[in-house]
Amino acid sequence: MLDDCETWAVVGLTPNPARTAYSIAALLQERGKRVVPINPDGAEVLGEQGYRTLAEVPFGIDVVDVFRRSEAAGEFADQAVAVGARAVWFQLGVVDEAAHARTTAAGVPMVMDTCPAIEWRRRGDAP
Repeated sequence: MLDDCETWAVVGLTPNPARTAYSIAALLQERGKRVVPINPDGAEVLGEQGYRTLAEVPFGIDVVDVFRRSEAAGEFADQAVAVGARAVWFQLGVVDEAAHARTTAAGVPMVMDTCPAIEWRRRGDAP
């Protein structure tokens, strides 16, 4: 996902720079990824047009990156499958085994409970 996926819809990304979603989205941009903010207000973040839902995004999404509590995250995995996303990423601390089973059964790769920054560091490509 880190190498082959260019467009990342970040669920829970708001204009608040104190939030982890903001710093990770900025890192994704630094790494050449297109970030698509998904938040209830559809607010623009980091210079990118925001959308209220994944279904509103008028172009293809490679990865749906979810910054929501575990109990709320599964619906976004289901939406990712519905819109044809290539992969789903649940951030550090976000775990939903049932969503993982549904998503991977639909043929969509998914990771849980990790962060792109951690994974880049793990492979020696520190941010």
